Amino acid sequence: MSGERNDPWARFRGATRARIALGRSGDALPTTALLEFQLAHARARDAVHGAVDFGRLAADLAPLETVRVRSAAADRATYLRRPDLGRRLDPASAASLPAGDWDLLFVIADGLSAAAVQANAAPLVQACLTRLGGLRIGPVVLAEQARVALGDEAASRMGARLVALLVGERPGLSAAESLGVYLTWDPKPGRADSERNCISNIHSDGLSIAAAADKLCWLATEAARLKLTGVALKEDAPSLSGHDNHNNPRIGRP
Repeated sequence: MSGERNDPWARFRGATRARIALGRSGDALPTTALLEFQLAHARARDAVHGAVDFGRLAADLAPLETVRVRSAAADRATYLRRPDLGRRLDPASAASLPAGDWDLLFVIADGLSAAAVQANAAPLVQACLTRLGGLRIGPVVLAEQARVALGDEAASRMGARLVALLVGERPGLSAAESLGVYLTWDPKPGRADSERNCISNIHSDGLSIAAAADKLCWLATEAARLKLTGVALKEDAPSLSGHDNHNNPRIGRP
């Protein structure tokens, strides 16, 4: 108690991972705060430049069938410089996709955080499958050097009416392993962001896997019923006790 009286910011720092009231040493940050910042920055850089182990990811998803594809970005450096190439399949990958009659397709894209995908993508897909018994689910597409819009092309070629693209979100200094999900009805190249629903901030200190699966499956079921996603589909799922919803993740529009 005496510590809080001496430091009025202590209770606020205990409630957030944001860097607030760090103090100072002369005209600079205290050594501890500076080292913590440098560590967080290094983790964020590692997340952006890291590579997803797609072989391990496929094993984590077993016995689900998976399909490997690449974007038109030939390597990581090109992917970071040319976002447009990350939104398109390369020709060989496009030709290799199996066609079918699917209600929902999961696409897992590395995005801007390999760590987020490696830690959270397979558990989220597995959690969703137990909640989506009424929908026909296609093979899981594993997409390297991929951005959100690539899922539209993949799902369109495979004949899926709805696509849920899981992607590593741009890391910040308080979370380097955050996963996002973008849900799109009638996916095809050229879809606008306003035509998608987004669930973000899925990680161990944010939205839990269970809560994210509940929200995603509610949205997917409503999307299939109403035949729409995006700003026209409002998230109105009932609150579920025991499922956390930290940091107010965005639901309803990207």
